[in-house]
This record gives sequence, C-alpha cells and structure tokens, in this order.
Amino acid sequence: MGSVKDLQIIKKPTKTAMGIGNFLFSDRYSVFDWGEMPDHIEGKGAALCLMGAYCFEELENIGVNTHYRGLVNSKGKAVKLAELKEPSCIMEVDLVNVYRPKINVFKGKLTHDYSQYSSELKNCLIPLEIIYRNGLPEGSSVFKRLSQGKVTLDELGLDHEPKPGEILVTPIFDVSTKLEETDRYITWSEAQKIAGLTDQELVDIKAVLLKADQTITKAASNAGLKNEDGKIELAFDEKRRLILVDVLGTLDECRFTYDGIHVSKEVARQFYRKTSWYTDLEQAKSRSEIDGIQDWKALCVSKPPKLDPKLKTVISHMYMSVANEMTNKNLFDSPKLSQVIDSYKEYIGE
Repeated sequence: MGSVKDLQIIKKPTKTAMGIGNFLFSDRYSVFDWGEMPDHIEGKGAALCLMGAYCFEELENIGVNTHYRGLVNSKGKAVKLAELKEPSCIMEVDLVNVYRPKINVFKGKLTHDYSQYSSELKNCLIPLEIIYRNGLPEGSSVFKRLSQGKVTLDELGLDHEPKPGEILVTPIFDVSTKLEETDRYITWSEAQKIAGLTDQELVDIKAVLLKADQTITKAASNAGLKNEDGKIELAFDEKRRLILVDVLGTLDECRFTYDGIHVSKEVARQFYRKTSWYTDLEQAKSRSEIDGIQDWKALCVSKPPKLDPKLKTVISHMYMSVANEMTNKNLFDSPKLSQVIDSYKEYIGE
C-alpha cells in the first residue's frame, strides 16, 4: 500500500524474472511526503490511471521500454486505452524487486547503506527519482534549495539567478533519492555511486528522461497545458535493460500550468502552505535531520486539516478534465478544463 495507490501482486518477481502486478489507483492524495491526507478527491485515481496509461503507450510507440501491460477493464482483462469503454483505476504492470537501503545512525545523523547496488544487479528498481525541469514556476523547489545553499547555479547548469515563472532554454535534469524517509536531492555523481550505475547507463538514463519529457510535453498540450517539470522512475529488467516504471505524465508526477495557473498537485500544496500544520511539518523535518531521528512525522505537533470543500471539488474536476482532454477519450463527467480554471480563479479571487 502506498500513499495514493496500492499494489496487488499477481506473480512475485524473482532474482531472474519479472513478476506481474496491478496498481490500484485510489482517490487518496499526499503532499510534502506526509502520506495519506484526511480526505479523498473524487475521480482522482481513475484519472491518474488513464493519464499514465496514455503516456506509457505513447512512449512505447517511440521504442521506449516500460513495465506497462494495460488497463484492467470491467471484465478483468488488461486492454489498451483505445479499447477502454469506461474509466479504470487498475493498471497491470510488470514487477521488479525493490531493495531498500539499510539505515544506520552515525554521529547522530541518519545514513543509508546502498552497498547492495552494483553494476551486476538485475531485475530491480533504480533507487532514484529522475527529474526534468522545463521551467521554474512559483513553488519550484529550486528556489528553496538555492536560498538554503543546498544547490549552486553551476550544479543546476544556470548562469544567472532564476526568477519564478522563468522558461528554461535547455531543460535542467535533476535527481533525488527514492527509497529514503524523505526524498533527498543529490548530485548526479552521488546518484551514479549509490545506484551502481555505469557511465553509459547514466547517459542512457538522461536520454530516456529527455524522451519522457518530450512525450509528456506533447500529451499535456492536448489539454492546453504547459509541462513545467516532472519526474520518472526507472528499473532494470532481467537483462539489465532500462525500463520506465511506476507511473508518469500525471498531475501528481508533473507540474503543469494553464495560462500561468497551476494544474497539478501544486494546487493542494499551495492550500496547505498557508496552514499552521505546514509550519509544524517543516520544523519536524528540520529537527529530524539535525537530531538523526528517522520518524520525522512523530515530531510534528499537529495533523493536516481537510481541504476546503469548494477547492476539493475544483481539484477533482481538474484531474478528470485533464484526463479527458489529454487522452481525447472523454470518459469522465466533468466540465472542460477552461471552465475548471475559471472556477479556480474565482475561488482564489483572481
């Protein structure tokens, strides 16, 4: 069980062969690594499922290997998106092994042992989140990391101090950990070391990331969206070939904008950034890092509130409308995205 989707294992992977499983997309949502939030967003799960399927199929059409096998229809059969007659929240996928790093505490600091990863390991998840940035909209983590001195302009490949809303001439490729308590941005050289990647595999990963970025940009444009940034996850199959895994191209994995308005999980993030819970959460994360405490959530002195009901309806329509227009399937009873944006502007007083 994950924070927003569950995994049903049909056939377990072995060291030498991939397994088969179903992703069960739920209407749960998560922000700031908190996990399941206190309410649900209607239609979100099936909308994510369809967006992800569309992007997987488009990538397979240009020769990118993925773990996607199809969407499970009402008869329990895995089919391609074109064959689907109604929304589905179940995606059938190939499964690989997940090897979590061992956790140690050294001089009061949490450390993670990735020694089991090597260039010989096969049929496994690569323990990284691979990120592309085509623009730097307001809310991008880049600004926070720069202000805190956690990254330099040179490391990002920038020759000037960026401003919110800036469009990048060349995408920034970024990377973070995937299997730690909180995602941690790292350098590409550190990423190569902890994941046991060869020089060529690092080159290949960036090539797949670029293809994914371009494919998602095209898919987003179907709904009039600009693809600001997003992430992908990768694995090695039983022959150590790269494959795209998890899900990509959705409002949870990407930051999309529509005429400068956020159309992604960022809408919920912006709501929660104005709450006292967010202040408590940031303090808890900071304390856990300083004191070497693994369970930072236990240090948080408050719980997240529910979304405002009006905003929750707008967000629900965002997910369903984008799925309709991205896939051109219109399987959801939802207004046009332009109308949803107008409702959101009214909500925030624009």
